[in-house]
Amino acid sequence: MAEEIDNVADAGPVEETKVPSASALKAPFIITLAALLLYFVFQTLQMVVERGNLGMVKANQESAIQEAQKIQAQFKTLIAKTSDLAKQGHAGAKMIMEGLQSQGLSVAPETKEVLPETKAPSKATPAPSK
Repeated sequence: MAEEIDNVADAGPVEETKVPSASALKAPFIITLAALLLYFVFQTLQMVVERGNLGMVKANQESAIQEAQKIQAQFKTLIAKTSDLAKQGHAGAKMIMEGLQSQGLSVAPETKEVLPETKAPSKATPAPSK
């Protein structure tokens, strides 16, 4: 038994493991949270700026889209009138329509809206007497 006590005494000082204090763990956590917050704020601002830029680009293209729609309407009118001429027997118009169909442009005749007929009232209303 005495030998065991001597061996323990000869072993030297025992090192104690230190547990980091709570304040030492807070600093890296706060830095990480601050970095994440800055990242998300930066990304949000970038998205807002990009959305503004896309809105501006869309606004700039509106006039071009309207112009293209006008030209498309004019082209459809021209094709419809050429189709009418081809149906009447005009040789040049027939040749143009065949060329358009060979290029894959289908020519559908314009359909005009038919308004429903209004029915006359079943009973005639008597004229007011004087």
